[in-house]
Amino acid sequence: MNRIALATLATALFATLTLSPAAAHAESTTATPRPASISAGQIDVDRYVRADLFESIKISPKGDYLAATVPLDNGQRTGLVIMSRADKSITGTFSQGKNTHIDDFHWVNDERVLIGIAEKLGALEAPQSTGELVAINADGGRPQFLVGQRMMGEGAGTRIQPRKVERVAAYLVDPLLSDDKRVIISVMPFSADPYTRAESMDVYTGRRVQVAKAPVRNASFITDNQGVVRFAAGAGTDRRQRVYYRDGSGADWQLINDESASNLVWYPLGFAADDSVAYIGSTTLDGPDEVLAFDPATGTSKRVLRDNDVDPAMVLQSVGGASPVGVLLHDGKPRTAFFDEQSEDARLYRSLEAAFEGDAVRITSQTADGNLALVKTWSDRSPGDYYLFNRETKKADHLLSQREWFDPREMAERRPISLKARDGLTLHGYLTLPTGVPAKNLPMVVHPHGGPFEIQDTWGFDNDPQLLAEAGYAVLQLNFRGSGGYGKPFINAGQRQWGLAMQDDLTDATRWAIQQGIADAGRICIYGGSYGAYASLMGVAKEPDLYRCAVGYAGVYDLPTMHTHGDIQGHGSGETYLREWIGERNELAAVSPSNMADRIKVPVFLAAGGEDERTPIEHSKMMERALRSNGVPVETLYFKNEGHGFYLEANRREYYTRLLDFLSRHIGGAGAKLD
Repeated sequence: MNRIALATLATALFATLTLSPAAAHAESTTATPRPASISAGQIDVDRYVRADLFESIKISPKGDYLAATVPLDNGQRTGLVIMSRADKSITGTFSQGKNTHIDDFHWVNDERVLIGIAEKLGALEAPQSTGELVAINADGGRPQFLVGQRMMGEGAGTRIQPRKVERVAAYLVDPLLSDDKRVIISVMPFSADPYTRAESMDVYTGRRVQVAKAPVRNASFITDNQGVVRFAAGAGTDRRQRVYYRDGSGADWQLINDESASNLVWYPLGFAADDSVAYIGSTTLDGPDEVLAFDPATGTSKRVLRDNDVDPAMVLQSVGGASPVGVLLHDGKPRTAFFDEQSEDARLYRSLEAAFEGDAVRITSQTADGNLALVKTWSDRSPGDYYLFNRETKKADHLLSQREWFDPREMAERRPISLKARDGLTLHGYLTLPTGVPAKNLPMVVHPHGGPFEIQDTWGFDNDPQLLAEAGYAVLQLNFRGSGGYGKPFINAGQRQWGLAMQDDLTDATRWAIQQGIADAGRICIYGGSYGAYASLMGVAKEPDLYRCAVGYAGVYDLPTMHTHGDIQGHGSGETYLREWIGERNELAAVSPSNMADRIKVPVFLAAGGEDERTPIEHSKMMERALRSNGVPVETLYFKNEGHGFYLEANRREYYTRLLDFLSRHIGGAGAKLD
């Protein structure tokens, strides 16, 4: 495989379709001026804000083609490129107008690709699925919007003929690789009917036929290996999950798990190759999730896999098939575990892991016969490389790197850590360390993740910690209680603990790093986004002598306001979520940084977007006013055309430049390289 062909695909193919640099940045932003104190630094921020060469790549069922999604116009839209594997020629492309992205895509047969559409919405940083589906042939022919209708092609002027269609959101359930024309999709009406339908859809005409209707609201479906819908899982306004099973097409649905009764959440994973058993992930009452083998004949289940420390993070599928055979575990560094460690699938993974020693390995797509597979490898120092693996010859040819401008040999180590919280709870996290210097008495940035519930920091290339480590900082990331990946009890331990035990976990981890001699106690800053921004401002309010500065990015700082403003409380179960997981409105003023500005003694940097609906910019402006009224030094960066996180490349460049300058002035470290 020619690496240059794929690199060219990612950088030059869409040259005739992309906007000019001036047009790409036509939407101007507003921000407070860059401080005059910024001086030339050493860090090339552009490396960290530049879009990946590609986002996803998949091989066709017979192996004749490769398809890849490619960022365009500095990430303002995404295109699909299809390439002949034999002669490396580009056979087909698909792209739409500004702000239109590809959510995911699947090969239906060796000729036809099904594409899900996404758009960038003001509320969130990344594009969100619109529920629209489009299909295109590998040679670029017969493009057709199957669910949804809009202009086809860039300036082509071709529109699908208007027709009366039900407004729905649709998502792929099963590509039915044994059927060249049909797929199974889930269909959610934009109406008062909240019950999802499973439908068979013709990928050439868009004709749909209902094959099942869920007995529970907002359901997802799982099919067997014959393409028959067998499971439906969903939840109502009580936010309690229910799983139903049926013996086959037309059979009655049977309730097999009700979270409100069992206190367990089941999530069906798929069927064994012979459909004799189904695999189901399940929470447990005393630790990490497990995988169960469910016997449809008897309705009984038994455990087939459970780790002592971490949940299954991703399902691994059989060679040449779609049956679950194992899982990926984020246990410090990623590792794999299989239902049968002597199986062909397990042996294949073990040989790949040995060949790519030190890297994590995952088969991302494969031909129908399993002879050719795309293998992704990644590590803490490498964003990801793809190889074409031939199972018969046992040879893996390198295709391309996701961000080839990073040299793994120059990047920072991301070291798994564990420690005990003050109440004895075991906590896990990561410490990213600058290269070339001893891990002693370093300036440190504590970097809490957003979410916060069920979100997990994992091992791999992480953009912000790598940037900060290059500037000379140790970066501490903690999966505090409430984080995902360590079982439902660990998540539940964070319930209604904003500013309390969750915050104490971060304090304990910071003090642990000082006690270990890694961090210089006089040079520690705390920086996060969304919930992480809340934790950062809460950190300097609750522990005024522990940190030397704080950074809040797209943050929430006045918790009672969450009950009245933003997109969470506007959702059907949003108010229930706020009460159960964050707290009653009248309880939250005491743990709101906006009410604790008088306790903050260190400089603060706030950044936010004017279109943010998750944490409206008024949170940042309230926090800014409170800080200024108490004489706290505060700097701001506001972009009126950004949402919950900065998306445009120019805005992210300005943000990271300001961030590095702020940190440099208060705890040392390098600044950004300026033009």
